[in-house]
Amino acid sequence: MDYKPVRTFNELAVKSLDEFVYGVAPNPVKTKNGMVIGGGTVYPEVNMTLPPMKIDESTISEVYKQYAEMIEGIVKRAKELYAPGLVVEVELLPETTMKPEWGFEIIKIMLDKMREYEEKYGLKSVLRCTPNDVREMIRPPYMRSGEMLESTLETFEKCAEYGADILSIESTGGKELHDEALINCDIKKVIFALGVLAVRDMRFLWSKIVDIAKRTGAIAGGDTACGLANTAFALAEQGMIPKVFAAVDRVAVVPRSLAAFEMGAIGPDKDCAYEGPYMKAIAGVPIAMEGKSAACAHLSSMGNIAACVCDTWSNESVQNVRLLSAPAPVVSTEQLIYDVRLLNEAAADGREYALKMRDWLARSDAKYDPQAYVLRPDIVLEISKELVKEQDAFLMTKKAASLAIDVIKRGIEKGEVMVNPREKKWLDIMKSQIETIPDDEEKFWYELQKGLDLTKWRPEEYGLTVSK
Repeated sequence: MDYKPVRTFNELAVKSLDEFVYGVAPNPVKTKNGMVIGGGTVYPEVNMTLPPMKIDESTISEVYKQYAEMIEGIVKRAKELYAPGLVVEVELLPETTMKPEWGFEIIKIMLDKMREYEEKYGLKSVLRCTPNDVREMIRPPYMRSGEMLESTLETFEKCAEYGADILSIESTGGKELHDEALINCDIKKVIFALGVLAVRDMRFLWSKIVDIAKRTGAIAGGDTACGLANTAFALAEQGMIPKVFAAVDRVAVVPRSLAAFEMGAIGPDKDCAYEGPYMKAIAGVPIAMEGKSAACAHLSSMGNIAACVCDTWSNESVQNVRLLSAPAPVVSTEQLIYDVRLLNEAAADGREYALKMRDWLARSDAKYDPQAYVLRPDIVLEISKELVKEQDAFLMTKKAASLAIDVIKRGIEKGEVMVNPREKKWLDIMKSQIETIPDDEEKFWYELQKGLDLTKWRPEEYGLTVSK
C-alpha cells in the first residue's frame, strides 16, 4: 500500500521574519480544556523518567509509585509558581510500551493527578503521550507489521481513549542505514535513509497515529528526528563526526519530519526535534523545543537559539533522582517556568520586544556552531522558502542538504559562523557527492543496492523491491 500525504505545503505558513517568533503559530492548537498552544503564550513542557531500575512484574508497582511521586511534585510546584499552564510529557519506556497495560496505568496515574489540580486549583495542564518506537527492538526491524508495531499502536489507543491530549513518538524509520552513514560521513546514504526510508516510514506510521487521534479525540502532535539528526549532533559533540556534517544532517531531516504534518498531524511538534522551526515556518504548527534547560538530558550548542520560535519549552527528560533542593523533575519544572515567564513578559510589552528577545537568543548562539547557525530564524525562512518549491520528498531532502551546505559556506565567508578549519573541506566533499545523486528515487535505489548491507534492514518493510 502506498501512503499518500493528505495535504501538501507549497508556500510558507510564516510569511515574514517579523511574524516568526516564540509563542505565536499561524495554526495554533486548542486543547480540550481550553489551553491554546501557539496562541500567544509559551508554556513549560516537563518530561521525566525513572531512575536506573529494572522494570518487570516484580517492580511494576514501584514504577507506578515513582510516576505518582513525580507528577505530584511537578503539578504542586507549577501551582506554587503560578505557571500559565503546563504540558507534561511521558515518554514511555520500551518495557511500558511493549506491555500496553503498563503504559496505560502510568498515563492514568498522571492524568488523574493533573485533573485533580485543575479542578482544585485551576492549574490547566495537558498530557503528551509518547510511546517508545519498540519496532527497533527486533533486528532487523519489522516496520509495518508484527507484535512490536501492534503494541505501540495499542498503547496509543488505550492512552488516548483515557484522555491523553497529545500523541507523539520518536520514530526510527531509516535509522538502520542512517547510523552507518553517519559513522562513515556518507551523505549519499544519509539522503537515501532520510529522503526515502524515513519519509516512507513516517507516512505509514503517522497515517495510523492520525487515525487513532481522530477516533479518540486526541491531538496528533508530531514526531522528531531524535534517533537520526540528534544522533548526528551527539556524535559531533564527541568529536566523532564534523559539526558541519551534523548541521547538514539536521536540515536534511526536515522533509522527513514534515511528513507527519502532511499525513494530518497538527502539532505541537515534539521537543527534541531541533528541526522544529522549519516545521513552524512551513506548516504553521506550534512547536515544542528544548535547549539550555535540557542540559539535564544532553549537552548541545543550541541552548538559547532553540527558544527563538518555541511554543512550549522543554527539559527533554530528567530522571527522578534527589537533588539538594528537590527531586530533579521538580527542579526542571521550576527552571522551565522561569524561562517561559521571561519570554512571555517580554512579549507582553509588545511584539517589538518579543522580536528583540528572539534576536538576542539567536545571536548568542548562532556564530559558535554551524548546528546553531542553521536554526537562525532568518536562515530557517530562507531555506524553507526554497524547500516548499519542491513537492517530492526525496528531491526536497537532496535540496535541503545542498542548501544547508551553501548557507554554511556563505556564513563562513561573511564571518557569521565559526567552523573548525579542518571541517571546511567536508562542505565541498558533501556538495560533490550530492551532485552525483540522480533525481529519480528508483534509479538512486537501484544504484545504491550493491553497496548496502541488506541483512541489517528489510527493504520490503519500506515498500522497496530488491533488484534481481
